[in-house]
Amino acid sequence: MSFMRSNDNTLDVLVSGKRAPLALPNRHPAPRRGTLGTAFIGIGASLVVGIRAIYGFSWFIGQWNVYPNPVPALVAWILLIGILVTAYIVARTVGDHLPDWMFVAFLAALALVMVLDFVAIWPLHDIGRLATASLAAAMSLLLVLTLRGTSELLIASACAGLGIAIAMIVNTTPTVDNIAPQVTSLAFAVLPVVIGVMLIRGFRRMVQIELDRVLIQSTVSAPRFAVGMLASEELARLDLAAEDLLDSVASGRTPLPLRPKTASIAASLATELRLHLIEGRRETWLYHAVTESEMLGRSVTVTDKGGLAGLLDANQRDGLLAATWLLVSDTAKGTAGRTVQIELGPIAAERDPAAGRKLTVPIVMTTTGVVRNRVDPSTWDAMRRVGRYSDSTHNSSLRVTIECFVDNPAEI
Repeated sequence: MSFMRSNDNTLDVLVSGKRAPLALPNRHPAPRRGTLGTAFIGIGASLVVGIRAIYGFSWFIGQWNVYPNPVPALVAWILLIGILVTAYIVARTVGDHLPDWMFVAFLAALALVMVLDFVAIWPLHDIGRLATASLAAAMSLLLVLTLRGTSELLIASACAGLGIAIAMIVNTTPTVDNIAPQVTSLAFAVLPVVIGVMLIRGFRRMVQIELDRVLIQSTVSAPRFAVGMLASEELARLDLAAEDLLDSVASGRTPLPLRPKTASIAASLATELRLHLIEGRRETWLYHAVTESEMLGRSVTVTDKGGLAGLLDANQRDGLLAATWLLVSDTAKGTAGRTVQIELGPIAAERDPAAGRKLTVPIVMTTTGVVRNRVDPSTWDAMRRVGRYSDSTHNSSLRVTIECFVDNPAEI
């Protein structure tokens, strides 16, 4: 959605010396990981790392006599315990993002732990069975799972796994007896981080989708024609600018007649306000629900020349919005390639005597990339709340025609 703006900033209409009004918040701020509830996932990941460290340290103590020189491994464990404690404290206090220099220092310390552990067990030529601190260090990347980007964690985990694999190939002669411990140890070092990254990606996507849906759910109860949330922010800005101008004129800070520049800005204010009022008489709740949604805006097209979507009651609106969401969202395959075209009208008088004095609003939903047998059953329940529907398949995609019965606005 776009709005006309004058070349001159309407907020600069104030005379010198008067403070500028506060700027309205941007609707799409930079995403903050901490606000998505990922802190709870971080606590769970910390517990998993702590349990893995206890297990590895117990295994290290149990095979103390096996080491030719256990000092490097002991130093590695002391360093790793210090890293884990420090990383946990920092993760709980740093906020929602770990600075680059801290992340680099964290990775360097983990690399040092791995080197010391390899030095201690190198003469034994069995990395898979005897490695302890190095495997726990590779898994310790889970501590910053919610504080760094998923691609960075995958790259760091891949580098750690590659280092362990190279050490195994160079140091350990593969035999039938030791090949399984090598593979198992490598998997324990790398797979937890990969699984954690997949979980955090899915969780963030789920929360963002739900937040987007909740954000536009308010349109269900909106009037037939109204301005959307973005337009409301613009109207608030324009209203504040107009109030400041009128106040400056009333208090005498801006003399009459207005200077040409001030008069031009006042005219721009009036023009923008009129445009928003006109738009508010043409755009329905469905238009705002689609255009103001990050997800629906990319996949859904609405054709509603007569503004018929505004005639639907709250239950019908909620059903149509829910059906649209379910058609374009698929947690298994995402929304790539999925589109929905919604066409409303033309309106017709209802011929069914059982429907009473109602009007019929034909709604046609044409999809691409949506296979009928993959449609969630709840989608049909949502469409049933809108009205009587029939479905067909066209070019391997779903096409749904809905007869929506609405009250005649002329008789309300």
